[in-house]
Amino acid sequence: MEKKQKILNDPVYGFISIPYGILFDLVEHPYFQRLRNIKQVSLTHYVYPGALHTRFHHALGALHLMQQAVASLRAKGVKINKREAEAVMIAILLHDIGHGPFSHTLENTLIDAHHEALSLLFMQRLNEAFDGRLKLAIKVFRGKYKKHFLHQLVSGQLDMDRLDYLNRDSYFTGVAEGVIGYDRIIKMLNVVDDRLVVEQKGVYSVERFLTSRRIMYWQVYLHKTVVAAEQMLRLILRRARALTASGTPLWAPPSLAYFLEHHIGGEDFRARRDELLDCFAALDDTDISTAVKTWQQHPDPLLSYLSRGLVNRRLFRLEFSDAPFSPDYVEDIRQSLDGRAGLPATAAEHLIIQGKETNSAYTLTKEEIMVCTKEDEVVPMSQVSDFGITPRVFTKYFLCYPKLG
Repeated sequence: MEKKQKILNDPVYGFISIPYGILFDLVEHPYFQRLRNIKQVSLTHYVYPGALHTRFHHALGALHLMQQAVASLRAKGVKINKREAEAVMIAILLHDIGHGPFSHTLENTLIDAHHEALSLLFMQRLNEAFDGRLKLAIKVFRGKYKKHFLHQLVSGQLDMDRLDYLNRDSYFTGVAEGVIGYDRIIKMLNVVDDRLVVEQKGVYSVERFLTSRRIMYWQVYLHKTVVAAEQMLRLILRRARALTASGTPLWAPPSLAYFLEHHIGGEDFRARRDELLDCFAALDDTDISTAVKTWQQHPDPLLSYLSRGLVNRRLFRLEFSDAPFSPDYVEDIRQSLDGRAGLPATAAEHLIIQGKETNSAYTLTKEEIMVCTKEDEVVPMSQVSDFGITPRVFTKYFLCYPKLG
């Protein structure tokens, strides 16, 4: 008897399956296999040593949850035909295929294009390679298909992407606060008037999910040491690009060298899609890591200083504040850095970084989570007053600089 699916052992969910056919063929494609070498949470392993899982793991986990969601909705009478089920599974499998090295860290530093735009271009390219079989998946991914709830399962405030990454990141970091009842949330999903809703008895699980998401952002994704390491990596790439532009010899793997020598944005990708996607697909974490390791010995004092610091985990200090830092405070740090032993000349000019990080566990920029009450009314989650879920953006300002002590 011919096997219908490939069985994998996932550390988070146990045995998961990939149906043979186009889904398995997409997993086998070099564009997807590249995700094995892109860390899901960038440099978070500098703080949580176990956080070495990849976008490859995450995409397969999200596919597994989508299979569960489709089965649960069908059991409740929601009509999802075979083509639609395959399309929504392709869309979630490929939703992160446009991520570059170290995931979000190098967006708008190495490449001036958003990963979702690149994911769409990759899907369009794969659609041609697979004789148009991704056409419906692309419609679902873009929110252009008539059954809007399918798009919400891929990209919404309760999508399978978020359910997987919170659970998976919690598992690999060991941060228990991120554990969510993903299985109960999926079982509580339903569809009313073509919109995804949560049955009222599942609201507590959703509230826990939103709380966990906020905690994970400040405790893991925006941990001050993680942010410091990511800012240092951005500085390294900016310095490497400046040296390349000035004609200073700089070794880099060919895939990285191309993006250091050329400023490539979204319009370039659309105009020269096939050529640039192939260049981008050749680039992953290993190229950046190899280059940074090599640049420790580069004659440019700033590049070598930053590279040594990142490789050997001599990271910058990072301070968070609820308000912008005063110019006087920043100037005091600048003066302390100038001429300091062990730092490159004009260190303060290059090595003080100011910025801000924002996090919103629940936002109105995406469609609200809708709750179906016991009286069959559909109301926004933020209006279910008993649970106190209100849209709010949390902002913290940061100041990042070499440690003075």
